[in-house]
Amino acid sequence: MSEQTAQEGTSQGPRVVVVGAGMAGVQTAVALREQGFRGAVTVLGAEAHQPYDRPPLSKAVLLGKAEGSAFDVDFESLGVELRLGCEVRGLRPGDHELDTGTGPVPYDVLVLATGAEPITLPGTEDLPGVHLLRTLDDAERLRPVLARQHDVVVVGAGWIGAEFATAAREAGCAVTVVEAADRPLAGALPAEVAAPMAAWYADAGVELRTHARVERVEPGAVLLADGTRLPAGAVVVGIGARPATAWLAGSGIELGAHGEVLADARLRTSLPDVYAVGDCASFPSARYGERLLVHHWDNALQGPRTVAANILAADHLGDTPQTYDPVPYFWSEQFGRFVQHAGHHAAADHLVWRGDPAGPAWTVCWLREDRLVALLAVGRPRDLAQGRRLIEAGRRMDARALADPSRPLKDAGTD
Repeated sequence: MSEQTAQEGTSQGPRVVVVGAGMAGVQTAVALREQGFRGAVTVLGAEAHQPYDRPPLSKAVLLGKAEGSAFDVDFESLGVELRLGCEVRGLRPGDHELDTGTGPVPYDVLVLATGAEPITLPGTEDLPGVHLLRTLDDAERLRPVLARQHDVVVVGAGWIGAEFATAAREAGCAVTVVEAADRPLAGALPAEVAAPMAAWYADAGVELRTHARVERVEPGAVLLADGTRLPAGAVVVGIGARPATAWLAGSGIELGAHGEVLADARLRTSLPDVYAVGDCASFPSARYGERLLVHHWDNALQGPRTVAANILAADHLGDTPQTYDPVPYFWSEQFGRFVQHAGHHAAADHLVWRGDPAGPAWTVCWLREDRLVALLAVGRPRDLAQGRRLIEAGRRMDARALADPSRPLKDAGTD
């Protein structure tokens, strides 16, 4: 956007600056324009790459089937200024300014969309051959590892660990996954649901070691706490992610226990004129009666529409303010299976199986007071689509009918 256009835009609305050029940040800029915002919009991205989508990094990009996953967004035609390689280092709300590596950036309205950053394995931060998988540069560094068919040790049997192990096996690597807990996905799913997934590793030719803690990483090997030495041409760490909010220290932005920005139901932060969206923020859910921190792609896609609507409403440019209370959704492709999850199962009081978890396709449904609150579908996309709508509607369900996998899930309601 030219300086003249930026000045014209500012005269037609507040000057919006978005920190973060991932899905949440880019979609905030797109949503503002789609909803009729005519003021200046600037997106600041720390990476030098054109903004890109992250899910393909653990799949097509990693395996060399795609060179990248840049968003199909014409920022110039949208009238959005895109500043790449611009690291934001601090926020001075009293001055309505950001401190960046290239100087201060003023704002009228600020949107925090900095996402999350991977947690590193202590003691391995500067070791050669130890990798994370979060950015395009990470994926590009890992591509030759797979091409050379190294022995790979994956630390962490979560979603990203399983997806990377899947790609590494497809590339012909010998893969060992080590997990400190007693099962894969221990932090995401209850034991009885995660247990059937452990067999997927062996079926794919991946060695899964649970109750396995890493003592240290050495050149060419991973040493476990029990003395086991695993050969490792490369080590990939997938032990979780934390909100990328360290740069907000001292700003007055209220953060939660996990370092996330505490947004309200309109995705506003504790400071005026500052919003937060995507992986870096939690929000209160009236649907589930608790605050949710959702590190998934769909949240980064949906939340920006609420942020844009509320920016317009606050400046009397749009309709009434909107609240954000989605049914969380995510998917994972691993070991030849398409896994989808909708809802939030922490407060459920009853679990219903649809189908045999030893088979190729099955679903788990979580109920609370006979209402569907969450489901996990493996190879049953119709269950997911119908279940997501049932959760949104708050329908009461007949547990016996729900357990019949031959019966459409939508026909198992009692009201």
